[in-house]
Amino acid sequence: MKDIKRRDFLRSAALAGMSFPFLGHAHRSEPTHKDHTSMPPLNPPPTEDYLAALKLELNKQWPQNRAINLVFHGHSVPAGYFKTPVVDTLHAYPHLLLRSVKERYPYAVANAIVTAIGGEDSKKGADRFDRDVLVHRPDVLFIDYALNDQRIGLPAAREAWTRMIEAALNINIKVILLTATPDQRINISDPNTTLQQHCNQIVDLANKYKIGLIDSYKIFQSLVAQGAPITDYMSQVNHPNAKGHQLVADAIMTYF
Repeated sequence: MKDIKRRDFLRSAALAGMSFPFLGHAHRSEPTHKDHTSMPPLNPPPTEDYLAALKLELNKQWPQNRAINLVFHGHSVPAGYFKTPVVDTLHAYPHLLLRSVKERYPYAVANAIVTAIGGEDSKKGADRFDRDVLVHRPDVLFIDYALNDQRIGLPAAREAWTRMIEAALNINIKVILLTATPDQRINISDPNTTLQQHCNQIVDLANKYKIGLIDSYKIFQSLVAQGAPITDYMSQVNHPNAKGHQLVADAIMTYF
């Protein structure tokens, strides 16, 4: 399938609630999985043109083009931790996304800037937000803290996410929130877990501010519901492998 057709198919499938085969590229060192399951529906953007202005910038050629900064703020997952202490930067979703963006926009000067810190929660991330994130002048900001926010609770997490979202929106930065990737100690199919509640809160914030959303948790839940072993997508108990990261990167690409 050609790239533009693939993009349109993913978006159409998401809007229609369809399932479709996994289309990403797993790292060669990861185990393969038989295609007895389908990729779950990806979430649609809040509007189909959420990044329309940015896509125009990405298409510009020298000398009209400029650097485009995609900034990823969060914990160990966007930081690239696989089986701790190994950090596989180039197969984590920020750089998998960068590769896909560059394939689609060959004239763009695009940068994936990772400000994530392993073990951090959103309160600490919000405390250093101005110093470590806004300094990069993001064109798009991705926030991914749900896994570690379980320890600070829903009210504190909501306050921290709100601080970061509003600070970014106040200077016209596009924001895309991500729900959690799996933690195998938690039943991903249980709708009443603390982790699910944090994911629900992130969805609520995206709706409130009319910003982007990648419901990673729902993607993995759909795979499990179809019979896929969650271990096929994990490098350790709470970190995805390259195949898991590719699912997230492919979902983000529906915005581009």
